Amino acid sequence: MTELLVPDATAASVAKPNTKPARPHFSSGPCAKPPGWDASKLDTRVLGRSHRSKLGKARLQYAIDLMREVLGLPTTHRIGIVPGSDTGAFEMAMWTMLGARPVTCLAWESFGEGWVTDAVKQLKIEPTVIRADYGQLPDLAHVDWTNDVLFTWNGTTSGVRVPNGDWIPGDREGLSFADATSAVFAYDLPWDKIDVATFSWQKVLGGEGGHGVLILGPRAVARLETYTPAWPLPKVFRLMSKGALAEGVFKGETINTPSMLAVEDAIFSLEWAKSLGPRGLIARSDANAAALDAIVAARGWLGHLATDPASRSKTSVCLTVEGADEAFIKKMAALLETEDAAYDIAGYRDAPPGLRIWCGATVDTADIVVLGPWLDWAYSQAKAA
Repeated sequence: MTELLVPDATAASVAKPNTKPARPHFSSGPCAKPPGWDASKLDTRVLGRSHRSKLGKARLQYAIDLMREVLGLPTTHRIGIVPGSDTGAFEMAMWTMLGARPVTCLAWESFGEGWVTDAVKQLKIEPTVIRADYGQLPDLAHVDWTNDVLFTWNGTTSGVRVPNGDWIPGDREGLSFADATSAVFAYDLPWDKIDVATFSWQKVLGGEGGHGVLILGPRAVARLETYTPAWPLPKVFRLMSKGALAEGVFKGETINTPSMLAVEDAIFSLEWAKSLGPRGLIARSDANAAALDAIVAARGWLGHLATDPASRSKTSVCLTVEGADEAFIKKMAALLETEDAAYDIAGYRDAPPGLRIWCGATVDTADIVVLGPWLDWAYSQAKAA
């Protein structure tokens, strides 16, 4: 077995690598475009046309059909394209369905805390809140499923994910609300355990921001049809019309005007994903995460914020850096960006100081491998500064 030799990155003499990632886009959102992407490859027939034209609605419906096919989503679940990215989609779900029964919010990263804030300060409900520190998961066995339960499937800002859906009972009384924006397309999700899921195209698909996707299971639809919240609903949140579910929302008739350019961009990514086969996106994410894990394992100064591999993200991988504070991380990130070796890899502003490297399917594993020596160089330069 060949021993992996890693330069002493604590020394200022670490040489600048000669090879750079071909695509140094490691941002956790918006994320790298799919390999081979080019704006000239987008179908532009619908640009300048109404989204309510026959062509416009057909393209929106095609995007929905592709999402269903690539995800293997059962016909029991509806898919809608909604405004406001993942945040808009999740808030739409909260505002239209919460209040019918008690609520539990799980928070182990920034966005989970955001849903707690919305529930308490905006909707004026008093949820049970179960928290864990960055890098950890709470004890999921303690969740009371007579409540509606809100959680992030994959914590983009902490690098922590739920390992599977085994902790969600099939006979639950409450609804499961999964903010799954960094998980959809990267994991084999148990759709029978998910009543509400939200995501955006800008994560695993490498699409553009501004548009969210709302997936509703049959139990969520039943909630909408039988419950009216006490608070007023903004127009862009209204999923009911004349006492019935606005089915058009789930057939490409969007609530507000979408960017058809963003829709065509998403279609490009979805057609690419379809070409990879049923588990193609998952396999690419897995390979990228494994390559980064090998880099971390070979360096004593690097570590995973999520210490338990079972709950460690395979997309938004958050790393600890020995002795680093926020200024040190900014220095490392700036050095790498200046060299066009890695873009946007500083950790999230509310998270502990560290690096965050996107390993989703649109990133090439070869670029992850090449990144390792550049991390050594940036660390040594920042230490010497």
